[in-house]
Amino acid sequence: MSLSSSPREAVGPHYALDALREAQSLSWRALEHMAARIRPGMRESEAREIGHVVLAEMGMELAWHPVLVRFGENTLKIFSDRSEGDAVLGENDIYFIDMGPVFLGHEGDVGATFAVGGDPEMEACARDVKVLFDRVQAIWNKGEVSGTALYARAEQEARAMGWVLNLDIRGHRVSDYPHSVHKGGNLGDFDAVPGGGLWILEMQIRHPTRPFGAFYEDLLA
Repeated sequence: MSLSSSPREAVGPHYALDALREAQSLSWRALEHMAARIRPGMRESEAREIGHVVLAEMGMELAWHPVLVRFGENTLKIFSDRSEGDAVLGENDIYFIDMGPVFLGHEGDVGATFAVGGDPEMEACARDVKVLFDRVQAIWNKGEVSGTALYARAEQEARAMGWVLNLDIRGHRVSDYPHSVHKGGNLGDFDAVPGGGLWILEMQIRHPTRPFGAFYEDLLA
């Protein structure tokens, strides 16, 4: 089954947009439950274990990618990087969560950033990465914009907001599990107009001078 003429947008035989949206909704619920349990003084490894517990409680079928937690300076790292040590969340700090569970045979993928304490620049970074996501998603909603063009616009928008966009993170496919058999590649390298219910839009920004950043991702649907 394929929703478009591009092989990069192929899906499996069990794909259903409603199921994918529900998987995404359940994933967001799990992320919010996890974030509510994270406190200053906790290590990244302890936070990841909270994520595993929450996902098990919610009936996750499996994880197509592991729970990722980044504290402090580790928020500058991309998914494939290792964290520096087992970082401890400070009293005034920033962190993000990225999780990719499978529910209803479909892949959820969500990520969001949170600030603790009262550092105004960290709070702004955590807030603005979602603002940036919403702006780029609105560009996509207007139609006729390629994945490549979306990330070019995202870089411009981030710069105008005072942040630096990490273009090593450029979005990816999701589907009924596993999407990887379809070789969808990065959204930011997709020269066609991306279809709905197929792509995760990722935004990762960093402060221009201080050692921290923020991350947000959700489904274009």
